[in-house]
Amino acid sequence: MAGKVIPLPGAHLASETDPIDDEIAAITRAIGQKVRSGRDQRGESRRELSERSGVSQRYLAQIEAGEGNISVGVLVKLGRALEIPVADFLSVATRANAEFRIALVGLRGAGKSTLGERIAEASGVPFVELNDWIEAESGLAVADVIALYGPEGYRDLEKQALEKVAATHDRLVLAVAGGIVDAPGTFDLLLGRFHTIWLQARPEEHMERVIAQGDERPMAGNPKALEELKAILRRRELQYARAHRVLDTSGKTLEASEAELRSVLESLQGGS
Repeated sequence: MAGKVIPLPGAHLASETDPIDDEIAAITRAIGQKVRSGRDQRGESRRELSERSGVSQRYLAQIEAGEGNISVGVLVKLGRALEIPVADFLSVATRANAEFRIALVGLRGAGKSTLGERIAEASGVPFVELNDWIEAESGLAVADVIALYGPEGYRDLEKQALEKVAATHDRLVLAVAGGIVDAPGTFDLLLGRFHTIWLQARPEEHMERVIAQGDERPMAGNPKALEELKAILRRRELQYARAHRVLDTSGKTLEASEAELRSVLESLQGGS
């Protein structure tokens, strides 16, 4: 049926709404993100910004959550308090509905899924795990795809899935498997069609985070697992470094990494 939104396999989508409502919501969220990132960069609490700007904490919370019906007067107050020109808020708003195709790359445990889901939800766009798409398209778990067709068969499906994802949506956050850089043609496609961000972490943290998620396979029966992980990272480092931006999540809280990722996305959308 013409105009019907077909959900992506592996994507988490909100229910259909009126396009005008979607546009207003996207603009409101974009301004809210700009306010929050400006406050984060100054290291201010919401209470401190409220006191300096004259905008109530409750209203600030609504604005930052993308729920406030913000007026020009409030924008002027917040702009002065944050030292952000009002024109910057307006330029963010005009970009709110432009292409927003983001891909997170890096080794397991860097935070691709966790941060990707949070950023996608805050931005009102789908979050897609490329491996989920592959499984939905093939009807097989990734491990079974590799067992049946080998690494080359998996890489073929990975490239096909990436092409379909890129052709289907202009706005989404995508998390890809860490080994995508081992397929030069597929990684080139990713770099050409998505704003890519390499999520870094120290090898020890990669391992600790995966185990903390309940997956002990990285260490099971392999005392050299950490050294092998370091070797993989060294081998892939030059390819990961081709990403448009790099964000190091080492030693940072989830909230701190999310705030930095918001700032990175703003710089990408602004073309800086």
